[in-house]
Amino acid sequence: MKVAVLGYGTVGSGVVEIINRNRAEITKRTGEEIEVKYVLDLRDFPGDAVEKVLVHDFAIVANDPEVETVVETMGGVKPAYEFVKECLLKGKNVCTSNKELVAKHGAELIAIAKEKNINFFFEASVGGGIPIIRPLIQSITADEILEIQGILNGTTNYILTKMEREGLGFDEVLKEAQAKGFAERNPDADIKGYDAGRKLAILTSLAYGKQVDFEDIEMEGIENITSKDFEYAKALGAKIKLLASSKKVNDKYYASVLPRMVNEDNQLFSVNYVLNSILVKGNVLGDVMFYGSGAGKLPTASAVVSDVVDTLVNRGRNIKINWSSEKLEISKPEGAVYNFFVRVAEDNKSKAKELFGEVREVKAALVENEYAFITDAITEAEFKKKAEKIEIISRIRTEFK
Repeated sequence: MKVAVLGYGTVGSGVVEIINRNRAEITKRTGEEIEVKYVLDLRDFPGDAVEKVLVHDFAIVANDPEVETVVETMGGVKPAYEFVKECLLKGKNVCTSNKELVAKHGAELIAIAKEKNINFFFEASVGGGIPIIRPLIQSITADEILEIQGILNGTTNYILTKMEREGLGFDEVLKEAQAKGFAERNPDADIKGYDAGRKLAILTSLAYGKQVDFEDIEMEGIENITSKDFEYAKALGAKIKLLASSKKVNDKYYASVLPRMVNEDNQLFSVNYVLNSILVKGNVLGDVMFYGSGAGKLPTASAVVSDVVDTLVNRGRNIKINWSSEKLEISKPEGAVYNFFVRVAEDNKSKAKELFGEVREVKAALVENEYAFITDAITEAEFKKKAEKIEIISRIRTEFK
């Protein structure tokens, strides 16, 4: 089977490397060899073996009937969307790692693949090398999914782990993460929760079968988390994680990416540094957890190549993916219920008790002149109304009482 790779960056080069390195193993398992016929990129790569198959014109790929499967690793929506759509319309399978593309146009591209009796696969778009898309599509189909909760961004998990374990400030750890290549020069997509939000949009769309728009997800980043917050978390036997969560409550659906305090009762408590994990709660199966490398050249490329192999194994057969273009209505975050961890100045202690009633007080050994507490369960709207009447230093939603 001849394939073309669009984009020879980190993931694209990893795809080519894995196909070439594991050619014999793949052939043994499938009974057919996979050959990279083209690699499309605007750049030249002098001295790289890819020069033999490098092209700069997308039309060469699109118009070659021998190319059966196209791998898109360009990133972004333009021109990736136009390229992927044209390939599907011409009857070529597409495998992608592009979370922006899948979150925005997934339903449409899945529908085209179904019409053409080919496949549009995107395992690597969420969780890098962690297999999560295929289980949602093929393995957990007998369950009603009640909730998905995950650590979907390795950069933010690395920063929060370093802050917790070394008592460092956010800015200091961010600079270190950038120096090590864990964070981009412009880190907003990670630290503000956008990256995790796009991944959550994909998972939620698959879980409930309808389109979830990234823009409808409540998102809050980690840039305001301080070392003092971690002192309190330590006193509570808790950690602070950026959690992506979608769940069905009665007939309402909520989706958010928010910093949360979690204790050891939550399976995500022990997921540290750049590792990712996704917890799926089904009404019959219960809790299932997926854990591993959420990014990186070879883990992500491995997931892409697995999809390529799947297009070969399922040649002439469309794998049904339950994701329609009908929009899933995400409820306003004001109705979501949390226990809030709150910090105020010591002088505001009586005012806090007056507003929030009986609360759980929290004392941290290294923090003075503050009053900290955890509220009873309260809606986001109720909390905001009370918070307007008192000066709050910080507040973090908790996963426990």
